[in-house]
Amino acid sequence: MINCCANTALKTVIECRDGGERLDVFLAANLIGVTRNAAQKLIDAGRVTLCGVPARKSHRTSPGEVFTVIQDEPEDTRALPQDIPLDVVYEDGDVIVVNKPRGMVVHPAPGHPDGTLVNALLSHCGESLSGIGGVKRPGIVHRIDKDTSGLIIAAKNDGAHLALAAQLAARTLTREYDAVVRGILKNDSGTINVPIGRHPSDRKRQAVTDKNARSAVTHYEVIGRFSGYTYVRCRLETGRTHQIRVHMAFIGHPVLGDMVYGGKKPELGLSGQCLHARKLSFLHPSTNEPMELHAELPEYFKAVLAKLMAAVSYTNVI
Repeated sequence: MINCCANTALKTVIECRDGGERLDVFLAANLIGVTRNAAQKLIDAGRVTLCGVPARKSHRTSPGEVFTVIQDEPEDTRALPQDIPLDVVYEDGDVIVVNKPRGMVVHPAPGHPDGTLVNALLSHCGESLSGIGGVKRPGIVHRIDKDTSGLIIAAKNDGAHLALAAQLAARTLTREYDAVVRGILKNDSGTINVPIGRHPSDRKRQAVTDKNARSAVTHYEVIGRFSGYTYVRCRLETGRTHQIRVHMAFIGHPVLGDMVYGGKKPELGLSGQCLHARKLSFLHPSTNEPMELHAELPEYFKAVLAKLMAAVSYTNVI
């Protein structure tokens, strides 16, 4: 997906990969904050085109089709700079990589109008953030959940943003996460390859489903086993919303502290999921140089491991 902002309109170009969905369903699944009803209104207004021709709601998508969507974005929704400290792991004229703390929202959204990573980036970078993504999400190439800590990259110009977005689409921008999950994983490694789409009855959740879903692949390896818990490392091949959380819950090992997909009361003092984006690998958008960045485990994660280690003998912990 590639976004371009001009004046108060947000122009979004979306390439269909899998196909077979009604257009309104496809748009609702791929446009942030857009419901199926809102997608239908965009189509009815002629704001969704295929090869320059207005599309129909009943259109069934096919792989390789490219849709252009024009949405209104009033100027008063513009995110404002806020002097919020950032843990900058790497920065140059094209990109900035930040170790996001747990509890910080990536960009303004309903219920979180400020105090976000975007507000902090606007203060830190000034005008030096790409306009792709619109006034609410300047520079944002990918996202991680509010209660997930770790590495996230932002683009400081449109060229860098497009290059990084292309790497995401080609699956050459790779992300690794550490997590503690409930239960004991029997296999030392594995791959979860099941599609993810919106939950049929709760639009705030995702689910493993064949209906209106997109392919999702997560690779994992066991780092350590404890009594009732497993320390795992996950590598994303795709980047669906809540992917690791949904996939681990699907195989019966929800992420510790995940109240959305775990379905249990808080454990070991956690108020959110024990999930950390530890490694980010990509090609620098200007030099094409391979980049590999790391973020050490945060204190909350170390505290969980310390409790598990103190409670029982453990093996194979790296």
